[in-house]
Formats: sequence, C-alpha cells, structure tokens
Amino acid sequence: MLREVAAEYKTKRGLLKTPGAALKEHFGFSAFLDGQEEVISEIVSGRDGLVVMPTGGGKSLCFQIPALCFPGVTLVISPLIALMKDQVDALQARGIAATLINSTLSWPEQKERLDGMKRGDFKLVYVAPERFRAESFLRALEGVEISLFAIDEAHCLSQWGHDFRPDYMRLGKVLEKIGRPQCVALTATATPVVREDILKNLGLREPFERVSGFSRPNLSLSITPVEKAAQKDERIRAIIAAHKTGIIYCATRKKVDLVSETLASWGLKCVAYHGGMGDAERVKAQEIFISKKVDVAVATNAFGMGIDRGDVRFVIHYEIPGSVEAYYQEAGRAGRDGEAAVCELLFNYADTRTQEFFIDGANPSATTVRQVYQYLLNEADANHEVFRTLEDIAEHADVKNSMAVGSALTVLARGRFIERFDVQGKRMRGTRLLKPDTLARDLAIDEKAMEEKDARDREKLKAMVEMCYSRTCRQKWILEYFGEADATTCGNCDVCRERSAGDFRKPTEEEERMVRKALAGVARMSRRGADGWEGKFGKGRIIQMLSGSKSQEILSVRLDQLTTYGILAGKTTGYLNSLFRSLAEEGLVITQTGEYPLMTLSPRGEAVMLGKASFELRWPDEIAKPEGLAEKDFDPQLFTMLKDLRFRIAKKDSVPPYVVFSNKVLESLTRYMPSGVAEALAIPGIGEGKAQTYLPPFLEMIRTYRAMR
Repeated sequence: MLREVAAEYKTKRGLLKTPGAALKEHFGFSAFLDGQEEVISEIVSGRDGLVVMPTGGGKSLCFQIPALCFPGVTLVISPLIALMKDQVDALQARGIAATLINSTLSWPEQKERLDGMKRGDFKLVYVAPERFRAESFLRALEGVEISLFAIDEAHCLSQWGHDFRPDYMRLGKVLEKIGRPQCVALTATATPVVREDILKNLGLREPFERVSGFSRPNLSLSITPVEKAAQKDERIRAIIAAHKTGIIYCATRKKVDLVSETLASWGLKCVAYHGGMGDAERVKAQEIFISKKVDVAVATNAFGMGIDRGDVRFVIHYEIPGSVEAYYQEAGRAGRDGEAAVCELLFNYADTRTQEFFIDGANPSATTVRQVYQYLLNEADANHEVFRTLEDIAEHADVKNSMAVGSALTVLARGRFIERFDVQGKRMRGTRLLKPDTLARDLAIDEKAMEEKDARDREKLKAMVEMCYSRTCRQKWILEYFGEADATTCGNCDVCRERSAGDFRKPTEEEERMVRKALAGVARMSRRGADGWEGKFGKGRIIQMLSGSKSQEILSVRLDQLTTYGILAGKTTGYLNSLFRSLAEEGLVITQTGEYPLMTLSPRGEAVMLGKASFELRWPDEIAKPEGLAEKDFDPQLFTMLKDLRFRIAKKDSVPPYVVFSNKVLESLTRYMPSGVAEALAIPGIGEGKAQTYLPPFLEMIRTYRAMR
C-alpha cells in the first residue's frame, strides 16, 4: 500500500525516497509495526492528521520516516528538553541530519541552526513550543522549506488534556504565520473530548484521524490499598526484589527525595529526577538511567517522556496520579520491549489531597488573577517591569498557593496584559506589563472557560479515584474510558487474578438482602443525625451499630435509635469485618483514610443498596479459630504479598490460583501467621499434600515479613 501511495504522491511533490526504503536504509527494519504503515501512508499522501498511538507503539517513526522522504525540513514540536535531546541523539547516531532549538541555546546558536535549515542542512529540527513566542524566531523561519509540522505530545494542546501547556495553544496561529504547511499531531493518550479539542485548536484541513488500540497485554496492572508509608516501602522493596528495573513515580519533589533516600538506605542505587533540579542535572539523571548505569529511577511525572529503555520491568505510582490519562501514559513506560512488566499503584485516598492542591494551583479564580495583576501594577518599575519570584508574589498578593500565581500569570499573558521574559543569569523570570493603564477590575477574563477547566480537572481526578475503587478489569476499565467499545478483560490485572481464584460469585437472595442491609447502615451513618451528631463514622463503629452493640460509644451518641441498629445481629463481628473488606474491594464502600478513617457509600454502592445494580463478592466464611494459633490484626500488605506469590506459583505450574490455595486460606495465613508446618496444618484448607507441595515458600515469606516488621 505504501509503495502505491508513495508513487502517486511523488508526481505531486517529489518524494526523495519511498517510506519502505527509508525504513530499511536508516533504521534497518524491513517491516513497520502494527498501525504505523496506515499512518505513514496518510502523511506521505499530503494530509493533515491526528495520531493517537500508545506508548511503545512507535509513533515517533510515523513522522521521522516521512521527514526522510520529503524534500524540505520537518519541524518537530516537543515539550521537554531531555525528550528532544534523546531523539536527536538517536537520529544522529543513525546518520540522520537532525538538530534541536530550545532555551539551552543562545540566540547566535539558534540563528546558526536556522541558517542551516535554509541551506537544507537538516531533515528534522526539534523545536520547543516557547520559541514561537518571539516574532524574531518566526521571521527567521522565512525562506525555510517546511515540509511537515509535527506536534509531539499533542495532548498538551487541550485544556482538557492531562498535561495542558499554554505555549502549545499558539501553534494554530503559528501554522498560519509560516504558510500553513502540512501538519500532523501525535499523542499517546487522548479521550474523544481531547481529540476534538486538538483538531479544533489547530484548525487542521480535512484531517485523517488514526486511533490505535490502547491495550497493553504485556502489562499487569494492580492497585494496592495501603494505609501507611511503611506499607508503601515494604511493597516497593518486594517489587524491586522481584523485578529489578523500573521507575517509581511520586507526586512531589519532596516525595522523590524521601523515596530516593529510603532506597539508598537499603543499599540500592537509584537516580532522582524532579523539576527542582537544574536542566543539566535532569539531563544527566535521564542519561544515567537510559545508559543502564542504575536500574531504578525515582521521579515526578515529567520523567520518561520519550524514554527509550525497553527493559523497564516495573512502574510504581507512589501516590494516585491526577488523571487516568497520566496514569496510563506513565504505566506505559514499562515493558516497551513487549515482555511482561508490572504496574502497581499504591493507593491511599488521603493522597488525593496532593492532586487537589495541584488542581487548585492550575485553576486560579478570577479574584486571584486580579489580585496578582494588582500586585504587579503596584510593584512595576519605570519600565513597567517586575522582578519577583512566584513565592514573593504569592506572599504579598495574599495567594495561599504559589502554583496559582504561575497559572494566573499564564492567564494574564494569554490575554496579552503581560509578557514573561527570561532574566539572564537567574532561574526566575521577569514580568512586563503590556497594558499598564488597564485596572485590575477592568481585566477581560474568560471566567466561564476557567470554571469549565477547573470542573474538568476535578472530574478527571474523580474518574481516577473511581478506577481505584472499581473491581472491573483494570485494562477493560481504561479502554472504555478512552472510548473503545466491546473491550475484553485482560486476565492479567489484580482484579482478573483475584476473580480467577474461584472465590467470587453472585449473591444468593439471602446474601443480597444482607448486603443491602449493611449498605443501608453505612448510608444511615453517613448522614448527620437530627440531634446533631456528626454523620460520618469508621468501619468499626458501623459494624458495632449493625450488630447491635450496647457499648458506650454506640449508646452515647444514640446510634441505638437508628432504624438500622442491630439488623445484622445474627452475624459475628469477624464475619462482618470480612464482609466489609469485600465490599471495599468491590468498590461498594469508600474509606476516606486520614486522621479519622470515615466510611461512605460509593455511587455504585448506593445503586446496589437500592436494588438498581447487580454485584459479585468474595464471600467470607465464619471459620472456626484454628487451635493453638493466636489471631493477629489482618494485614492487607501481607495478604497482597501472599497473593502475588500464589500467582507466580500458579503461573509456573500452569494451574488456576485457587488450586494452590484459596483466598480464604491466604486470609487465614495472613491473620494467624503460622511459624511452621504443624501450625499451618491447623488452618482449614491446608492438608498434608498441599503442605508438602505449596506451603514452604508461603511460610518463608511470612517469616521474612515478620522479621521486617
């Protein structure tokens, strides 16, 4: 197909070579990956387009191959200096004439490369989007034959994307100013709304749109509930021990430093990466990881865009990301070689506060924008310029979140009320007032658009939380989120593995009534009482109320007066604790972990309570206490580790996980932590045969875990 398209297009524009020849000559491949051929065919035919291709799918080749076929130069818009350098270095190593233009170069250096473009010295030139702020840069492009304008990480164009960057917004106007060359936008993750926004903002002409499948069957996605930092550390240690090479993503610079120090205290070599480091430090950190001098990177979310290291065997999210798009893009940096890899999110609801702080910072109110502008008016010198850090402005403009100051400045710059400029020799930037006679109250601000973006960002975080609580196959949930119809279960995520253990089933009529009663108890205790008691309680107090406890904590706040008091008095406290753990695993109840772990119904839990939704659960048994064993608090971290061990053994022996041990046996092993075979044999479900065949590695893991505590 490509040969036919290339032959037809050659008469119109004159291709220097066919895509297949370019692939063989410069990259040494004889065939394209799935999806690449169709995209390249559209591009060499001369059409504008939008390409959504998952991480590891080879989207860079989709513009690099046409660039080698076209007679002029291809401009590649890329948001990160490290990403540019990686791709340019790789192209130059293959003998391809490529270079970059960004803020690390002086104007004379940029001018030299622009002159080289006019002479035809380069085939691909990577350009940072902020370069297009300067009219001098746009004028310097005059006389350059631009064959293709390729926008990488195109989700940055959309305010609804997970990594919106204001400098990308001017690219539609840039296309007009440079003569509207052929344009293709590429990204790894974009919902239908984001794709529509990209097409609209760029004004593409009759574009083709290619969306490759988002499925990554080699990735095992898991979400592990954790309550304390120590549990996160234990899980990280176990994953590194099992999988060696990977990336740990943290939400803040502080957590990057903390986790890096923790790994160093274990004697593990790692590299840290975050925005508080200088450009040179970040580039060096990225190069150390890519060159395999260390096997673990601890980083904020910018790390990894364009990383070309195929042997990343794990990606850990230390905290919940702000969106499903961000999560899946970062998780997709594992297993780029197609081999199996694990992606684990360590979920604590309290971590959503960090993401809410980021959302507040990215979405200042109109009042905040006017406060910042008034401060600039007050502080401007005779040249209408202000030299203050974001922290200084926040303190004196009475803005609590310094991130909101940066976002407010972006709003003002977009409205052409100010412009920001680099200050030589300093990391801070200056601000110049462009309309100093405009009063703060007269600022023309699109408040509706700002409110819409704030609401959309919060919806994205809400969707991410819903995914964490969902008991649907992780891969299926994500594919449906991105608009793929008829997505199938992966069989490889934590939910699928759990269901394959054989303990999940639909309820009997009696069990359904019991669950609806339990959920009604949660709902009743989640509302403020008529006599003023606070209407939120933890799991323990809810179970006491449902079982009809006459303890002082229940009677003192008159919970015995509730209509749901004692409606499950026939069940033991141990059974109800197990039941509520299953309800949480299924996402029917939510525990907001913080100073007080408060339990509420999820939207799906409310639907089940009202009889409007069906459900399946891992049903607990009221098992008699094994003789001679002391019961301990149930430890979800150990339970997860034992499940992982069972999964590995079952996979090695090619048997279903429940053949090794059922979930009920693993729960008993977790609760009683037997020290040897004799004690373990007291647990129902462990007989002499399984004690010999499967038990030893479980006992070893329990001993190791107890020693670590």
